[in-house]
Amino acid sequence: MADIKLDISPMYEGERIRKDDLWVELGGPKADGFELSLSAPMDEIQDGRVTVIGPELKDIKEGSTIPFGMIFKVGGEKIEKDLESIIERRNHALLSYISGLMHLNQRYDIWMRVGKSLAKKGVTSWKEIFTPIIDLYKAEMPFIEKMEITIITDPAKVKEELAKAMAVYKTRDERAKGLHDEDVDVFYGCTLCQAFAPTSACVVTPDRPSLCGAITWFDGRAAAKVDPEGPQFPIPKGTAIDAVTGEYEAINEMAAKRSGGEYSMMKLYTFFDAPHTSCGCFETIGFYMPEVDGIGLADRDFKGATPNGLPFSTMAGQTGGGKQIVGFLGMGILYYFSPKFLQADGGWRRIAWMSKGLKERVKAGIDEDMMAKIATEDDAKDLTALKAFLLKVDHPVVNGVTRKVDGKKITEGWVLEDISDEIKAKVLAYIEKTGGDINIDTVKSEMALTENQFMQVVEALQADGVLE
Repeated sequence: MADIKLDISPMYEGERIRKDDLWVELGGPKADGFELSLSAPMDEIQDGRVTVIGPELKDIKEGSTIPFGMIFKVGGEKIEKDLESIIERRNHALLSYISGLMHLNQRYDIWMRVGKSLAKKGVTSWKEIFTPIIDLYKAEMPFIEKMEITIITDPAKVKEELAKAMAVYKTRDERAKGLHDEDVDVFYGCTLCQAFAPTSACVVTPDRPSLCGAITWFDGRAAAKVDPEGPQFPIPKGTAIDAVTGEYEAINEMAAKRSGGEYSMMKLYTFFDAPHTSCGCFETIGFYMPEVDGIGLADRDFKGATPNGLPFSTMAGQTGGGKQIVGFLGMGILYYFSPKFLQADGGWRRIAWMSKGLKERVKAGIDEDMMAKIATEDDAKDLTALKAFLLKVDHPVVNGVTRKVDGKKITEGWVLEDISDEIKAKVLAYIEKTGGDINIDTVKSEMALTENQFMQVVEALQADGVLE
């Protein structure tokens, strides 16, 4: 092991390992994977130790995808519980410093690849990779005085430890839910993803945790305190330019500076008009569907096509990279429980479709009156089926959304931009058939028209002199 010298440098951060260069794949879309950092008393940590539970690297078949877990036990005089997430999130950069090692995502979504170049160097064990990681952590985060790492490749043990890790993540998230943006005078920024998304500038507030889901306001505060020159930094909140959209002068200034001038405005609570930038590690994606004037939401676990015809992976590729894309937005799971969830756009009243697994996961955050009105893949697999569903349940997007935060009506509902002769003929035939006794439920089901659209056609027929 002593004769093997890995190429380690920040210049390798962002390296992608393609299928032809793959030695072993860890976690990702096809297998369980997680990373967890835990603080512990100094006397409970054997500094520098790397323990492996399960097959060693050399014993894994080339090209395999395996379940994988990493547990980092850390100690130091300045380490507190709030720093666990920050240390954990730093994996994204430090593991990627090793040439031939790719690390993506976070928490329970990690996706790693070990390249064939490491095999050619003679690497055979996990310890040869993770021992230098401990040194990197101590160099980058001097408040870490001791660290040991447990690597888990045994499938049953990964599943067992992942369940424990999920409980830790949940405890962290529950704590964050009790604090709101009005309660603080400082927000926090994060540029940890800039190696992969150069113009990304994340803002972490109590009501809007990081897109990756790994950093809450408490985590940002702890990190900025112990590492003032690090990727997490304070943003004095000041007075809001627009409290509904979440526009703040200090955030605009930060966005302009940290994006290298790419953006000069960034709003926290909207899908449209200068939305938050999206990195590449976001847990979920939102996408606007103009055909229904509503928003859809999907998580990484959803493998099918959404009603707009695009899978998560395609939309993520178009949206990530630190871009500010109107109508597409990366979001962390915890944001769904926030009272400011897309509040400028109507919040839950604007959500028309969600992947079923995501809807189940965040159901406690969904407005009770909207639960049955938001479609999933079981209700609608394309836009035609989605329109029919939204009409049937009388979704707010059909007749116009009034947002809760200020009672303002922000959409007019579905209107016909082109009233064709075919539609006129259908409506006229219906009126003649019923003798003018109009049943709106029948109009919706038989002609797929809203009440407003139906009346548009009636008015057009009157203008034509066909109806009085």
